[in-house]
Amino acid sequence: MSHSKERLLQRVFSSLPKSIPFHAFSLPILSFFSFFIFLLFNPRTGREELVGCFQGKRGFPKRNLRGTQVLCLNSVFVIVMAKTCKSQEEIACEAIKHALKALRKRHLLEEAAHGPAVLALSRPIASQGSEWKEKAENLQVELQQCYKAQSRLSEQLVVEVAESRTSKALVQEKENAVADLQKELTELRDECSQLKEDLEEKIKSLELIVSENSELKAQLQQMTTKANKAEAENKMLIDRWMLEKMKDAERLNEANALYEDMVEKLKASGLEQLARQQVDGIVRQSEEGAEFFLESSIPSTCKYRLRAHEGGCASMLFEYNSSKLITGGQDRLVKMWDTNTGSLSSTLHGCLGSVLDLTITHDNRSVIAASSSNNLYVWDVNSGRVRHTLTGHTDKVCAVDVSKISSRHVVSAAYDRTIKVWDLVKGYCTNTIIFPSNCNALSFSMDGQTIFSGHVDGNLRLWDIRSGKLLSEVAAHSLAVTSISLSRNGNVVLTSGRDNLHNLFDVRSLEVCGTLKAAGNRVASNWSRSCISPDDNHVAAGYADGSVYIWSISKGDIVGTLKEHTSSVLCCTWSGIGKPLASADKNGIVCVWT
Repeated sequence: MSHSKERLLQRVFSSLPKSIPFHAFSLPILSFFSFFIFLLFNPRTGREELVGCFQGKRGFPKRNLRGTQVLCLNSVFVIVMAKTCKSQEEIACEAIKHALKALRKRHLLEEAAHGPAVLALSRPIASQGSEWKEKAENLQVELQQCYKAQSRLSEQLVVEVAESRTSKALVQEKENAVADLQKELTELRDECSQLKEDLEEKIKSLELIVSENSELKAQLQQMTTKANKAEAENKMLIDRWMLEKMKDAERLNEANALYEDMVEKLKASGLEQLARQQVDGIVRQSEEGAEFFLESSIPSTCKYRLRAHEGGCASMLFEYNSSKLITGGQDRLVKMWDTNTGSLSSTLHGCLGSVLDLTITHDNRSVIAASSSNNLYVWDVNSGRVRHTLTGHTDKVCAVDVSKISSRHVVSAAYDRTIKVWDLVKGYCTNTIIFPSNCNALSFSMDGQTIFSGHVDGNLRLWDIRSGKLLSEVAAHSLAVTSISLSRNGNVVLTSGRDNLHNLFDVRSLEVCGTLKAAGNRVASNWSRSCISPDDNHVAAGYADGSVYIWSISKGDIVGTLKEHTSSVLCCTWSGIGKPLASADKNGIVCVWT
């Protein structure tokens, strides 16, 4: 029975058309199909049961119609399977075929009935689809535009973000700068307050200084008044002094006239021939007795060439009545040479600066040196020891001389614009003379009462040794005076200057009685020393080209030129006995000429 049921169901479902869609098996069709099969196998029972189900009998509510139909269908299948037989299978197949045909017709009728409705519904849907498509395209275009706008906004956002970061960094820098400036402002305010305090102190000090200045101005005015009075008195004294000088000049003229008258009388009486006797020497009186000298000859040959000093030799002189030469150099040494043999006799030590000038007493016992150490040094020749160190100058001492009638008095000139008179016995300064221009050279007069000084301003000045007053002044050179030499008779003074001239002045009138020069040559330094021969007939001077020129005083011409030095000649000196002549240069070489 079970196998026949299964075969029947297979036939029923296999006979169904495959083209019928699933929705064709709707609930009404299934209900109808189940009802038909039920009636086919059990017409009476199936009709009653179906009516009962539809009417709600046998406990089936109307509202549960779908469940009832399913139950009914199951009952139909059970009955069919129970009463199935071979003859009934054929009847069932035919019934199923008729049912299928009916179902197809009903399906076609439903499609025909629902076709206009479906068509009517499809039209608005198609029109709405085109509108939706157009809207979709518009929306697509808008979407693309939105994408583009979004892209632009994104780019702009990136730029703005970068700018924002840059601005943030700048703001941070500005904040840091503001903080630094605020700190600096605080410091400046503190400094300003400190400066204000300092300013107040300075103002107080200034007020004090102003009050002091006012007092000083009042004092200056008083001193100016006193100075004006003193100047007026000085002018009056100068006028009186000039008047006295004129009177002295008149007396001197009278004395000169008297002297000339006496000379004329002596000439007339024949005494002049006695005074000019031809002898080997001339005797002149001095403090130490007789001083002998021979007539000077013009030297032409370098007898000795001595390497005397390191760094240059600026001063030299001969001992009185001797051929022994004394030299001083920048090596702070004073040396004594025997010019007969060219050998070094002795060396004097103790000077603390360069030796700028030398002098010796008439008894040849003491040598005095002027030094750049602002001091004067006095050596004892016999022992070679420093006997005195004369201090008092405040700048380098550049000139020194000893009195020609007394070995006790020495004068010195320094670049502190003072001339000092020294007593060698006591060892200290006895007088100080102040002048307006630095002095490069000086010399005692023959009587020891007057000092001749040559200055940087080119003037030759005469001073009274006792009072320190200026006796006379004359413009000797256009540039600085470098040397002063007094003739043996004391009537002529020789000055040399940086204007490359050598002037001879008459001591009595201070008038130029001769000018000597070497064309194209120049004086080497501010302390270049020239000299007059012992017989007062010649002048010797060195120049920067290393030459030594000799002039005749009477003729004014060059009578000899000595060339042995290779550097500038700084000083020359003539032996008091007539020969030899010595010269020294910047290299410290000393030449002895005969």
